Amino acid sequence: MQEIKQKDPYEALRIREFRVFLLMRFALVFAWSMQFIVIEWQVYKLTKDPLSLGIIGLMELIPAFSMALYAGHYVDQKEKRNLLLKCVAAFSIISLGLFFLSWPELTENYATKTILYGIYFLVFLGGFVRAFIGPSIFSLLALIVPKKAYSNAATWSSSVWQMAAVLGPALAGFSISWIGVHWSMCLIFLFTIIALISLSRISKKPILNPKIGEDVLTSLKEGVKFVFRTKEILGAISLDMFAVLFGGAVALLPIFATDILHVGPQGFGVLRAMPAIGSLVTILASAYFPLNKNAGWKLLLAIFFFGVSIIVFGLSTWFYLSMLALFFSGMTDGVSVVIRQTILQLKTPDNMRGRVSSVNNMFVGSSNELGAFESGLTAKLMGTVNAVVFGGCMTIVTVVGTGLAIPSLRKLDLRVEEEA
Repeated sequence: MQEIKQKDPYEALRIREFRVFLLMRFALVFAWSMQFIVIEWQVYKLTKDPLSLGIIGLMELIPAFSMALYAGHYVDQKEKRNLLLKCVAAFSIISLGLFFLSWPELTENYATKTILYGIYFLVFLGGFVRAFIGPSIFSLLALIVPKKAYSNAATWSSSVWQMAAVLGPALAGFSISWIGVHWSMCLIFLFTIIALISLSRISKKPILNPKIGEDVLTSLKEGVKFVFRTKEILGAISLDMFAVLFGGAVALLPIFATDILHVGPQGFGVLRAMPAIGSLVTILASAYFPLNKNAGWKLLLAIFFFGVSIIVFGLSTWFYLSMLALFFSGMTDGVSVVIRQTILQLKTPDNMRGRVSSVNNMFVGSSNELGAFESGLTAKLMGTVNAVVFGGCMTIVTVVGTGLAIPSLRKLDLRVEEEA
């Protein structure tokens, strides 16, 4: 087979609307990731209960998972830019609500349970919004860049996502210490406004679905059948789902920072940022050294060592070793992110991007919240350290099982897909 020439690593960045898209995505992910960290800290401060951290994830999971398939159908039927504008506006309103809910005078005058239930309710509403944001962003990206730049665009988009996921938690940890939870929520709201302004600079896009008005049930069946018929997509998202589900140690970081490593909110912010820093390093490197060759084996090995790093983190009582383990977990997860996003972009038809993205969100996106709940529950039942080690072991078992069950995933080479 003739080797493909080395591509321009900045190919997608030369498109103006893609650069605006990246700014919007950075601001949105920054706000979302910072908000989750601030909420985690506030809830654990109020309750001192690991299960309450898991409930945060569950409150977002229930609406996000239940609405995912319908959201995919809806996105495929609508104009993507305007739909995403409405979603980001809704998220900004939720952030504003959390800002008012964290007002010091309010927390002093109302019972802890009242504040806690208010937080859970707003997180629950955020789950509905997230169900539509994921497929809207995925579909809009494909309308901004040409197909030949999909792989490069996916790499830069994932890089920006990870950069925001690095800086959001890091700033959250420091801002909690410097200005408190309340004004940290104000910063989050400001970043949602930046996302709104950036998105407004992107033009409306055509609707490429030829089946406008198709009934919901038929549309959903078509999307689900496509995913299950395409084994490479099914294998990649299933593998990532179980890795995130069982390897969700980050949900327990407030406990590690407070009770095991004794590093306070600053250390908590650093620990929370380390996986994203590691992932960002990998993703940026992949723009210059593509992962498309033997992508299947690279994906399996990356998730295997992700499980190993989670086990090391769970057993560590030394802050710097914990940082290193989380950094390595992020590096291996970065490989998974790039390969999975490239598979989805290359193998999904334009008229089904919303539905396929929604199925991906059900598998992968929702597993973050379900993994948070699983971690909180197992920590409650077997202890924090045992829960994390158990999750890492289950991740390794999942990798071995997936590799044996789906031979086509082991043989996957994305260079062939790009040529096609």
